[in-house]
Parts: sequence; C-alpha cells; structure tokens
Amino acid sequence: MTEEKVDFRVNGHEHSLLIEPGLRLIDVLRDKLNLTGTKEGCGEGECGACTVIMDGKIVNSCLVMAFQAQGKEIITIEGIGQPDQLHPIQEAFLEEGAVQCGFCTPGMVLAAKALLDKNPRPTPAEIRRALAGNLCRCTGYDQIIKAVEKASKRVVKGA
Repeated sequence: MTEEKVDFRVNGHEHSLLIEPGLRLIDVLRDKLNLTGTKEGCGEGECGACTVIMDGKIVNSCLVMAFQAQGKEIITIEGIGQPDQLHPIQEAFLEEGAVQCGFCTPGMVLAAKALLDKNPRPTPAEIRRALAGNLCRCTGYDQIIKAVEKASKRVVKGA
C-alpha cells in the first residue's frame, strides 16, 4: 500500500502525516497522535463516542477517512480545557453529575461545544437535538441537558 501525505490542524497544532489508505480519522488521532480522549464505541457512527469537531461541525471520527481531514481544523476533547483549567462545559458536567463511566463524555462535551459556539443560548429542545447522536448508558440524559444549560450561561462564544 502506498501511503498518502495528509496535512491538517488538530487542537491548534499543524500535522503532516503519511498515512495508509483506508485509515480512519479516529485511528490517526488515537494511534498516530496519541489523542486517546476520542473513544471508539460502535465503529458505525451510531453512538457518538468518537465525536470530534471538524471545521466547526461535529463528525463521527470512526466514519471519516483520514484523507478527508486534508486541510481541515479538528478539535478533540484534548483541545478544550486543561486539567488545571477546565472548559466551562467540562465544569458544568462535573457539577451536574453528568459524568459516570465517562466513555460518552468527550463526545457529549464536543457536541455541546459545537452547539454553544453556534447558539450560546439554546433551548432544552435544541440541546436534545444537538446531542441526539450521542448515547449515554449511565447517567440518563437529564443531568447532561442540565449541564449544557448551565454551561450556556457561562460560555462565551468560541471559548
């Protein structure tokens, strides 16, 4: 197999990688860039655990071929907040108990961020629609919706 060169930006850092054809974006993020916050749940685009933001829109990185990231800006969970300075969405998830096993949390947080970047004051119905592609098996959705509502009161567009 011939490798292809792909240039893209992840969490503010430029990357130029030689990748094998058929490699998915999730594989590049986890295995080549060691960004393991992006989780693979179903591998079929059904659960949202692998959600990342690509050029401002949420995508399931298990369904995006790595070559499709050419020239794109990608944000993973590692790209928002820091351990000593959490993003307001991450803080709200903790405060509202919207985290249990944590497997869905990176995708949920990124879906919430993409929503709040476009609509800083969403209604509960808009929040539910924005998170519809992300499944949680532990907390139920009430705490997650409350966390996004709380974060919407704190988040400055683009933060």
